[in-house]
Amino acid sequence: MSDVVLMEYRDGVAWITLNREKLFNAINTAMMKTLVSRLKEAEAEKDVGVVVITGAGRAFCAGGDLEEINALGTAPIDDRRGYLNLFREMIVTIRSLSKPVIAAVNGYCIGGGNELNVACDLSIASEKAKFGQAGPRVGSVPLMGATQIMPLLVGEKRAKEIIFLCRTYSAREAAELGWVNKVVAHDDLVPETQRWCDELLVMSPTALAMAKRSLNAFYQLAYQSMEEGMEGLALFWGTDESREGILAFKEKRKPQFRKYL
Repeated sequence: MSDVVLMEYRDGVAWITLNREKLFNAINTAMMKTLVSRLKEAEAEKDVGVVVITGAGRAFCAGGDLEEINALGTAPIDDRRGYLNLFREMIVTIRSLSKPVIAAVNGYCIGGGNELNVACDLSIASEKAKFGQAGPRVGSVPLMGATQIMPLLVGEKRAKEIIFLCRTYSAREAAELGWVNKVVAHDDLVPETQRWCDELLVMSPTALAMAKRSLNAFYQLAYQSMEEGMEGLALFWGTDESREGILAFKEKRKPQFRKYL
């Protein structure tokens, strides 16, 4: 099993750590496959009542690995579809897990990393955490949860602000918006997350599973949005306009999108 995602069982909790520290835990194919596998292992483990997802180093997850996404831009469209299907499977696995999933957001939580965060049932953030979406800035679209779930968390106008403008928000700002449940001092992130886990572990696991399934009702209605968006994004990633976003990011310059209109 790949070491890009680590998992440790401690006192009824599966602690999952995204482990590409040097790349700010950027999401690549290996990470997605391994995270899905780890989540399914935790689901099957009877002694586990709660799952926590966090990141190694200074980031929770800085989004998709742009090197891989850039390579997909010139790859056959079926490769792009495969990547997006895998990303969707990762998000859906979190949402469909019968056990509560907590995001312990230790640092940068951007783009696809934020889509991981919003997919989780609860979010506790370090005061050092930073939140945001990056899609339109890099020639992409956050169609795997942000466009569906963010409006439920922060309201439609704020969700459009977050997704359209690609600004970065502090943990305190995110909490005020309803984006995360609680913000704590950085050194208190793990202890506070453990306290929430301890509270959950004394609850009826069947009741929690039923409540989670029922609370997913609006998300399930939005699932078709993911399906339709995936095909469009697979096509968009193959365009010069999309590739300009990634190239500009790598070259640390402003993208020149409008020349492709």
